[in-house]
Amino acid sequence: MNIIIADNAGFCFGVKRAIDISLQELETSNNNIYSLGPLIHNAQAVELLKMKGLDIIENPEKVNKGKIIIRSHGIPMDIDNKIKKSNLEMIDCTCPYVKSIHKKVGDYYKQGYHIVIIGDPNHPEIIGINGWCNNTAYIINSEEDAIRLADMDKICIVSQTTNTQEKFNSLSKMVQNKGKEVIIFNTICNATNLRQETCKEISKKVNAMIVIGGYHSSNTNKLVEISKKYCKNVFHVETYKDLPLQELLKFNTIGITAGASTPDWIIKEVVETMDNLNNNEMMEAIENSFTRIHRGDIIKGKVIFVTNNEVMVNINYKSDGIIDRDELSNDPDVKPRDLYKEGDEIQVFVVRLDDGEGNVVLSTKRVDAIKGWDELENAFNNKERIECKVLNSVKGGLAVLVNGINGFMPASQVSVNFVSDLNVYKGKTLIGKIIDFDREKKRVILSRREVESEEVLNKRKELWASIEVNSIVEGIVQRLTDFGAFVDLGGVDGLIHISDLSWFRVKHPSEVVKIGDRVQVKILNFDKEKNRISLGLKQTLPEPWKLFSENRKLGDVTEGKVVNLLDFGAFVRLEEGVDGLVHVSQISKEHINKPADKLKIGDKVTVKIIDINEEERRISLSIKDTLEDNIEVSEPIKKDESEVTIEDIVAKN
Repeated sequence: MNIIIADNAGFCFGVKRAIDISLQELETSNNNIYSLGPLIHNAQAVELLKMKGLDIIENPEKVNKGKIIIRSHGIPMDIDNKIKKSNLEMIDCTCPYVKSIHKKVGDYYKQGYHIVIIGDPNHPEIIGINGWCNNTAYIINSEEDAIRLADMDKICIVSQTTNTQEKFNSLSKMVQNKGKEVIIFNTICNATNLRQETCKEISKKVNAMIVIGGYHSSNTNKLVEISKKYCKNVFHVETYKDLPLQELLKFNTIGITAGASTPDWIIKEVVETMDNLNNNEMMEAIENSFTRIHRGDIIKGKVIFVTNNEVMVNINYKSDGIIDRDELSNDPDVKPRDLYKEGDEIQVFVVRLDDGEGNVVLSTKRVDAIKGWDELENAFNNKERIECKVLNSVKGGLAVLVNGINGFMPASQVSVNFVSDLNVYKGKTLIGKIIDFDREKKRVILSRREVESEEVLNKRKELWASIEVNSIVEGIVQRLTDFGAFVDLGGVDGLIHISDLSWFRVKHPSEVVKIGDRVQVKILNFDKEKNRISLGLKQTLPEPWKLFSENRKLGDVTEGKVVNLLDFGAFVRLEEGVDGLVHVSQISKEHINKPADKLKIGDKVTVKIIDINEEERRISLSIKDTLEDNIEVSEPIKKDESEVTIEDIVAKN
């Protein structure tokens, strides 16, 4: 194994200066010493300083005496002024490069420039810089941020010292187009540039790259980002304990670099550990620690990465495992990224120990199948309901996926109702019961019909328990016959006899309702033993004669429609749904032999009410009397807008 160590790795000038000053103060001072926030982004170095007596505080107002160290990231102007006015002695370890940015930002802000900082808005260095222009800076960290930036007259651009050169060049160019007068200061630290360039060059040459530094360190994460551009295998570690030694044994050439806040002693520990990998005894010990696996084993693994077609898994073996898309699931629509993400711990089935390229062939669908058969057997024995996804319509029924296992649902078991086109179920999830199960023959037959039948039975029980004569219920018209309409009330059908559909006579139910209509009906009678319910639709509406009596009086002129013609006269249906007779002598001022000489069924006519017989409920009408000049149609007596007439039903249909 060949190991290449970057020349520019470890503490930068600013961090080394802050550490050295802090250690000197801790060794010589008798006062309490604090740092405003962690001195550097390295947990191990921070812990070492803490052991030597350095306390971390977030607010300087919480202490009233002692010394306070300002870390290399720097602080905002207002906090700087507060500390100087307090009883605390300030030891300013702000990196000189960062200090120069503070001065530039302050000077140009006073000259009326808008300050734009390219960097992470949550990083302490950026927060500190922003404090030297009264926290008015525009902080740009992405192309989207740059696009959203408004046009301005004068702009001064600076950068976070740990930015990549590529990012700074790209975003500063976009910001430059937003101003009439733009001054750009490339304030990326020279040490950062050198470290990033060295990292880039080494990453191009090696099989794997190790980046040492705090997981929350900005400059270390930039090195990880650069490494991943040029090397497929990148490992970010904080200490030698984080090294994946088994994984690293696979690579011939390995590069090592470290962030600006990584202490030398941590780097040395990592390098020594890597050097020891070339020791035969250590390699043998590591190989002995590998999991022993055999074809057909079910083992645990950790997802390394996921692509559109496969999942790579670390199984603690000398080779990684690969799950091809076909071995992920029986569902052809599923995508690897829908199932797993990097870091997931999963169980896998060992299919083969070598795929020809040194990788172990794994399967998750076979693990699911083993578990799935157990669960299906339990569901079958306990007659439990179970979800299944319809894959396709096939001859005689539906191909379904249940618990990752292929099953079949016969067409006769899809629904209690006849289904003409099974294709409508493709892709849908159905609830069914297993009606036939044979593990050895890998046969699973399901029924949705049984579930629907149970639901219908439950609905019937609920309905019969709550049903009352004269109550109003809602239902859906299911079918029409010559003698009436059948309405589904929720598991039980009731009949609206043709005579109870409308207050006026109809020849067929289709004149009033159609299949699929949702209707409010009144329960007229029921017989639970015979499973019969009589319903009324007209009973939910006002009676036409009552409406007529309330709305009309003798002498009113109104409109109607001719509904029947006899030799002695014409019957006209008025707005309220009642029929009145226009005697042949009242049809025209001229003599006519029969109504058909002047009228036909369906004609709309204006009529005058010339007689009302309340007892026999008869109405006499005249068309002739409306033929006089200037006669107007009488307004009906005002009625409640919520009232619905039979005429309304006719008009609707």
